[in-house]
Amino acid sequence: MHMLTLADTAGIGIFFQQIENGITLGAMYALVALGYTLVYGIIELINFAHGDVFMWSTVVTLVVVQAMGITGALTGLALIGMLLLLIVIGVAVSAGLNVGIERLAYKPLRRAPRLAPLIAAIGASFILENAAQLWRGSSFVAFPAIFPPGRISIGSVNINYLDIFIVVIAVALMVGLDRLIRLTRLGRAMRATAQDPEAASLMGVNIDRTIVYTFLIGGALAGATGVFYNLYIGQVWFLTGFQLGLIAFTAAVLGGIGNVNGAVVGGFLIGIINSLAIQYIPSGFQWSNAIVFAILVLILVFRPSGLLGQRVPDKV
Repeated sequence: MHMLTLADTAGIGIFFQQIENGITLGAMYALVALGYTLVYGIIELINFAHGDVFMWSTVVTLVVVQAMGITGALTGLALIGMLLLLIVIGVAVSAGLNVGIERLAYKPLRRAPRLAPLIAAIGASFILENAAQLWRGSSFVAFPAIFPPGRISIGSVNINYLDIFIVVIAVALMVGLDRLIRLTRLGRAMRATAQDPEAASLMGVNIDRTIVYTFLIGGALAGATGVFYNLYIGQVWFLTGFQLGLIAFTAAVLGGIGNVNGAVVGGFLIGIINSLAIQYIPSGFQWSNAIVFAILVLILVFRPSGLLGQRVPDKV
């Protein structure tokens, strides 16, 4: 019988450590991917500005922390109060931006050819990026480590308290969104609009208001993720949203864009794949994004509907 050697045990520990890291990353990817999939499900628009809506949450919450003079870890009620404040501010900023973009750039183009709102989305993305660059500069800025260090160990796998906080809150938000879509009047309006906007309108659904709420919810999830990302990565950069937005979009496509459960599954899968690639592929950090986007290409070629998506005929 083959006995596990010390090297085997260490290798297993490293593998599960990367799985843990991937789950934490995946929770953040999933929250941002939900914003893509909600908007696409309602109006069949890929909101390429969504990643930069997330980025603005990271920038504004950094400004708040700097303005308050916080440079180190907090504890007790001070920590709870600061986390609540940052989440509220991040959610408000990103939700407001997302709704503003929809009102100014997308609403006038609803009946235009599909290419027009897509170009508008790309334009909105560049505007948000350049505005952040002009305001805060083009260099990385460190976000203070306000969450106290600490971890629990399961064998050789270390799980930081911050990772637990991020995953628990992210999963709670996902479950809350699922309950909202399934059980509330707004959720029924969103599902009806996604299935057949004209029939939904005839049944008394306010399509315009439903679209606004969809952008509001998607932006709110991105805003909360911006706070988690600052705590986890500890760096703020004006192009963060472009990079993470593309990864989250890949997660949405992997799961089946327009499918809420698919976005969650895709987010966690991409997070785990990314983490394992960094560990096991030579120069994995440099190759990790290339691997993610190679997955995007393969999905689009071999299963464009995604893992949980369904093939549907194009609307005419």
